[in-house]
Amino acid sequence: MTKVLQNVQMLNEQGELQTVNIAMVDGKITEIGQNVNVAGAEIIEGKGLVVAPGFVDVHTHLREPGFEHKETIATGSASAAKGGFTTICAMPNTKPVPDSVENMQLINGLIKESAVIRVLPYGSLTKDISGEVRTSIEELKAHGAVAFSDDGVGIQLASTMYEQMKDAAQHDVVVVAHCEDNSLIYDGVMHEGKRNQELGLPGIPSICESVQIARDVLLAEAAGARYHVCHVSTKESVRAVRDAKAAGIRVTAEVCPHHLLLEEMDIPSDDANWKMNPPLRAADDKDSLHAALLDGTIDCIATDHAPHTVEEKCCGMVGAPFGIVGFETAFPLLYTQFVETGKWTLKQLIDWMSVKAAQIFDLPYGTLEVGSSADMILIDLNKEQTIDAEGFVSKGRNTPFNGWVAKGWPVLTIFEGNIVYQEAE
Repeated sequence: MTKVLQNVQMLNEQGELQTVNIAMVDGKITEIGQNVNVAGAEIIEGKGLVVAPGFVDVHTHLREPGFEHKETIATGSASAAKGGFTTICAMPNTKPVPDSVENMQLINGLIKESAVIRVLPYGSLTKDISGEVRTSIEELKAHGAVAFSDDGVGIQLASTMYEQMKDAAQHDVVVVAHCEDNSLIYDGVMHEGKRNQELGLPGIPSICESVQIARDVLLAEAAGARYHVCHVSTKESVRAVRDAKAAGIRVTAEVCPHHLLLEEMDIPSDDANWKMNPPLRAADDKDSLHAALLDGTIDCIATDHAPHTVEEKCCGMVGAPFGIVGFETAFPLLYTQFVETGKWTLKQLIDWMSVKAAQIFDLPYGTLEVGSSADMILIDLNKEQTIDAEGFVSKGRNTPFNGWVAKGWPVLTIFEGNIVYQEAE
């Protein structure tokens, strides 16, 4: 049956909103225009709200298998749907790790059984993400790995990264890296700057991240690999990525909402809901990330959604795990702080969260056009509400944004032509 999303405002290439109807058949968009025939179709009333392509998040943690007390594929994908995401890429730090065909098949089965949106699993670069024994990129790609990463830890041996980059280049897949030199962490729990000294907490120097990016872009050049940098957080990292792009190295990069919105001096106390890796950096680092996003050095926005239990996060930073949740607040926070204030256009924000993210891995998603998957969201740009972590669909409540007021909330999410989230009337 034909479904028609009726009376919605869609951005054109110039960034202007125009009223359209969108027809869908068998999970695909078949027609977009003002005169779409709605006779006999199932009507989804758009109420004049803004329609956008379903967001694409290339960096998420769903915790299942192995850590279902933190999150499951069911709760994580539902949380993503509420936030407007229809395609998410799940990192491999699960138990078991998707480091073999058997484990990849296990995870694919769990996704098929539980996910309400499209979940694309990463394969790990090394066995048990230990940084030592290499996995078979060829086999894992053949069984559905969207890309390869040991996210959560940086690969310490340059030779391991180089050999896997060569294999990845041969099989045309992207190597994705959490960049962190373990010898430079110094048991830190937040950025090494002014605020960690005030709080009496051990700091993580910026160089911990940037030196490994500098190493990896040269390895990628030598291997002919496509290389993507996770959660860039420092001005030195931005410089390394910018210089690599200028040299013609095939590197892309992402930034997280929290690194665009917050900096070290915003941390109010020894509160583990402000503990993430990489940590919140200095104000000039945040400014550098903004400039890099605008000039194309950074390609997209990714949440690094990382749920933990309340019990795990209730102690101070030293004893708590790194990570915060992000699916359900990413768009409204960024819209409120940057689009409403005139720093970005609405089209820029939507592009960074959809089509530009998809392009990194050559994914055919994140666009609204005839023939594409019918993945789309309705956004009420005038809806304003206070963020309440207790109301999250995610199992995680670990966010520094609890109590913030934001505008621009997704109220309906359609995946492959079917409604997978709808705000209660």
